[in-house]
Amino acid sequence: MTKRILFIVAFLLASISTIQSQEISKNAIGVRFGDNDGFGAEVSYQRALNNGNRLEFDLGWRDFDAGNAIKLTGLYQWVFNLDKGFNWYVGPGGGIGIVDFDNDLPGGDSSDSYFFIAGDVGIEYNFDIPILISLDIRPEIGFGDFNDDLDLDIGLGVRYQF
Repeated sequence: MTKRILFIVAFLLASISTIQSQEISKNAIGVRFGDNDGFGAEVSYQRALNNGNRLEFDLGWRDFDAGNAIKLTGLYQWVFNLDKGFNWYVGPGGGIGIVDFDNDLPGGDSSDSYFFIAGDVGIEYNFDIPILISLDIRPEIGFGDFNDDLDLDIGLGVRYQF
């Protein structure tokens, strides 16, 4: 059984290393609209490290039934070319969040903070103009009283490249 798992891991690593990366823009800034526990928006910044790797930083706000939250996320991404203009990306990351709960009781408002680890898998399209659109899924595992389980954050991003 372990030989079979080692073979599959080796095959996947070899496959990924043979995929050519797409040249990516040095900088991109825009918005990412997402949803895990409630609708939210993030200001998103991407910084290329080289032709196939980049960092992404997102500062976002979420609104849900019990209150709202502010979240800061950092991700490292490997970017791979699918076809002219189309890329897919994958990478690890993490972040912190602060949640403010709405209670109708006097003096009942409370807040909580948490941190999380995340992954990111998505697809993006580079237009001929300096616009990039993306669709991704970001599984997050939270650590804290408010967020202590797995959440899936699905997001649509629009960024200006420069």
